[in-house]
Amino acid sequence: MTSAVATEFARKIRDREPAFGYWVVLDSPVSTERIARLGYDYVALDAQHGLIGYNGMLTGLMAIDASAQAAGVVRVEANNATAIGKALDAGAVAVIVPLVNDAQDAANAVKAAKYPPHGIRSYGPMRSALRVGPVPAESDATTMVFAMIETPGGLENVEEIAAVEGLDGLYVGPSDLALAIGAAFPGDPAIRDEFEAALKRVSDAANKAGIAAGIHNANGELAQQRLGEGYTFATVASDLTHLEATAAAHLQQARS
Repeated sequence: MTSAVATEFARKIRDREPAFGYWVVLDSPVSTERIARLGYDYVALDAQHGLIGYNGMLTGLMAIDASAQAAGVVRVEANNATAIGKALDAGAVAVIVPLVNDAQDAANAVKAAKYPPHGIRSYGPMRSALRVGPVPAESDATTMVFAMIETPGGLENVEEIAAVEGLDGLYVGPSDLALAIGAAFPGDPAIRDEFEAALKRVSDAANKAGIAAGIHNANGELAQQRLGEGYTFATVASDLTHLEATAAAHLQQARS
């Protein structure tokens, strides 16, 4: 039977109600569980750039589910059926798929996440059967797919990507998107106007298609700002950078 947390998260995202998440890059189930108990709608594990292997993803999802509050999301390492299937089998409610360049890439991601006849996901819900449900139709109805818009092709084709049947949302990777439009480095002020225009194009495309628009943020203030600009879910990142920043701030206070 599908968990209430998974069902409610899917409903909130698909109804485009505001949702906030937290980004985890460390293989640290105990700290992940503590974060998941804070009230975030979801906690996302980064299996692409994070320091997390398969076992870390599995135990991370178990830690998130132990909170009985937040939904477990995984940014998979690549847009292929194996990576997507393994994340879903481990219990992810949603997958964030990187480097989506066009509508065909998005369609491939959706197919990888859905069982036949709607997709090509192989049946083997070793853990997800406990959380999302063992019945393919129920799983398909709950699990979600978000396409990352972060490349020149992704931005150029964003309207076509958003219109792909079965896609639940677009998700902006700000660092790569900035580089894609000519930034020398993430946060480069020289392309600020072009970057903001790109963000608006993504949220407009999602809104027109009737799907969610999500975005990565360095802090809660920026997350709140993006929701005011048309995004419907926002992730605050990340455990590693916030751990370092907090430790540095305490050291500065102690020495002052």
